[in-house]
Amino acid sequence: MITTPDTPFYDIHVFCCTNSRGPGHPRGDCASRGALDLQGYLKARVKQLIPTVNIRINQSGCLDRCDLGPVMVIYPQGIWYHYRNQQDMDDILEHHILGGQRVDRLLLQNDSLTPPPA
Repeated sequence: MITTPDTPFYDIHVFCCTNSRGPGHPRGDCASRGALDLQGYLKARVKQLIPTVNIRINQSGCLDRCDLGPVMVIYPQGIWYHYRNQQDMDDILEHHILGGQRVDRLLLQNDSLTPPPA
């Protein structure tokens, strides 16, 4: 494959916030809501199911949407999600990453002030 400066290095690049603010911070943080384990779960599932696809599942520092956490953003589309558990990660993997369809129940809008209802 020939690449150019306009060609993304990864076909899909997922950034999962794993930032920790410490106990009692008023905005909370993604780490205390299980983000690190869930990011690891998603990364392992991607490697297990589609090891040859050019996808990267990264830990990220603060994405500044702490009140909505845990959060992730998926590029190149720039789609934001809130997630709570492995089922949410499986839905994002199956529908968005593999299927190209948004997972509406987990989707965050630019003006979201609270996470989607469980």
